[in-house]
Parts: sequence; structure tokens; C-alpha cells
Amino acid sequence: MNHSLPATTHLLYLHGFRSSPQSTKAQLTRRWVEQHAPDVTWWSPALPPSPREACELIFQGTAAWPASTLAVMGSSLGGFYASWLSRRRGCRAVVINPSVQPARSLAGYIGTHPVWHDPSQQVHFAPEFVDELRALQEDLPADEPPGPIGHPQHLLAVLGTHDELLPFADMRQRYAACRVRVVEGGDHALSGFEALLPEVMGFLGL
Repeated sequence: MNHSLPATTHLLYLHGFRSSPQSTKAQLTRRWVEQHAPDVTWWSPALPPSPREACELIFQGTAAWPASTLAVMGSSLGGFYASWLSRRRGCRAVVINPSVQPARSLAGYIGTHPVWHDPSQQVHFAPEFVDELRALQEDLPADEPPGPIGHPQHLLAVLGTHDELLPFADMRQRYAACRVRVVEGGDHALSGFEALLPEVMGFLGL
């Protein structure tokens, strides 16, 4: 249980690159909320491929939510967005195998790709989106010193040691000041995430 803040009343889930709100982790989290915290406001939007547009949607969609009881969860690129929102709003965040240098890691994915959970759908990642990610990586509030994490005490990083897409060492270093839950043998999708949900939700006061 995280006693530093009151229980979460509004929960945002952000999917990763080539993913959707239908991802396994998003659906497991949604079902957990429905069963154990039905009064919590839940939102898991389909994020546009443009990082700038995605962050505008996230920021505007949660603008009326109270920062002290707002929490955001995100996986992979969604974890990068979750860290961005946490830094902006001062809210709690849970990041799952988060991308720490998305402009670098996604530079090789320019083009059109099928969505993981529905190959009939496609996502187009344009060259300018890399520049948008780079701008977001450098987008710090004027009153905050440079650094990757603005409110480390409000953030839990769930990291798989065998992530096949993102280097575990990079994630571990970036989130070293935060609470970290290392999942030995965990892959990028973090198979077995359901077993971690009670611990994750306890961090959010649920």
C-alpha cells in the first residue's frame, strides 16, 4: 500500500507501439478494476500514432481529473507517455517495461505495421514522429531540473529482465530512483502480469 497519497479515483491505461486498448495487460487491468474497484473512473484510449497528438489527447482527456488521486499505467511506449504525464501532473504512475529512449528505439520502425492484437488493422509511423518523440524527451517544465523522472516517489517501474525489445539495463538505470519491481525472466509483453496486479494496485492505494 502506498500511504503517501489517497487512494486512486481515476485510472488511465496507455498502450504501447503497435498495440491497442485491447492488449492483454489493458484488459486484465480493466477487469481487475471492474471487480475490485468499480467506483474508479477508467479510461484506456486508442492512441494516435503521432506522439504529439497522443500526448495532447492524454493531457486534455485527464485535465479535469484531480492530480492527487489520478494514476496512469503504461506499457512500453505507453510507459514513456505515462512518465511524461506524471512529470507534468505530479500524479502516480506505473510503467511496465517502459521505453526510455523512444526516438532512438523507434527510428527503425518508420513505415506501416500491423497492430499486434488485430493484424487487419495497421499503424503508420511517419518520419516526423521520431522528431516529435525527441521533443517530448526534452520537454521539461521550466521549473524542473533536467532529469528523466520528476516525481520518483510517485512511480513504480515493473521491469522484465528478459525484455527482447528494450534493454533491461537501460530501464533499470532510468528508473533507479523510483520503486522498482524486477520480474526475473520477464519478457517484453510481461507474460504473467495478472499475478502482479494486486501489488501494482496496492501501490495505487487500491
